[in-house]
Amino acid sequence: MRRFSVKSEDVGLRADIFITRKYPDFTRSSLELLFDKDLIKINNKPIKPSYKVRVGDKLAVDDALMNEVPESIELPILYEDDDVVVINKPAGVLSHSKGVLNPEATVASFILPKLTDMTGNRAGIVHRLDRYTSGVMIAAKNPAALTWLQKQFSGRRTKKTYLAVVEGVPEPAEAIIDAPIARNPKKPQTFHVHSGGKASQTQYKVLRSFQKGQKQYSLVELKPLTGRTHQIRIHMAYINHPVVGDSVYGQAGPHLLLHAKSLELTLPNRSRQTFSAEPPAYLTDFEKQ
Repeated sequence: MRRFSVKSEDVGLRADIFITRKYPDFTRSSLELLFDKDLIKINNKPIKPSYKVRVGDKLAVDDALMNEVPESIELPILYEDDDVVVINKPAGVLSHSKGVLNPEATVASFILPKLTDMTGNRAGIVHRLDRYTSGVMIAAKNPAALTWLQKQFSGRRTKKTYLAVVEGVPEPAEAIIDAPIARNPKKPQTFHVHSGGKASQTQYKVLRSFQKGQKQYSLVELKPLTGRTHQIRIHMAYINHPVVGDSVYGQAGPHLLLHAKSLELTLPNRSRQTFSAEPPAYLTDFEKQ
């Protein structure tokens, strides 16, 4: 527990700004968790981030959370050399922590001991998979490799292939969805197709369709030609064939049936490689369940 007294020059500051100045190694947004958990108090009463501090206020901060270390986690490694590590990310694991104050194990915390000259909750992360998306993910182990891989992705010199089970039967059976994507102002944590958004293209191909109960479904191969957040999920929902189990853009279910099947790119050692991972059983067995 740490205590801070408000001085005359601090009067009128929002409490979150005041606290951020006391912990310069943390961002204001990451410190919001302390307020959310009622760990910042005055006279033993929790305060809100917007509270304006006054002379004589004594803020008590329970900052034990800031010293927590993410739990240990083991992830399946598909390939590793001096520059990169490629994993088969299980569904449910975050690519990286959304804030500094998050002790949850992530891909970033798993690779951290393997990194050279890089630190932080996003160190080594080149691209992301959504929490509930499984599959192939590559990370960099040093700054030079990070720069090389980032250029591969930004220059669209990577080839990503996904598998998904979607509702209904998309028609035609093979096409490119070309629809710009923008952040949804009504739900800032989500995105939607919007004319003012960034250009986004997803190529899809129906591998097979099947009946389950009273509904039809399709196993689809997808190749995102751009790399927007939630792109595949948004585009499939846009054509009225949402990914099964998508609680944000479709219908909630026990699993999001979306898997990053393969990733082709040129490694820092200049070799062109394709890494693949078999989809989880809950995806392949969905038709039989």
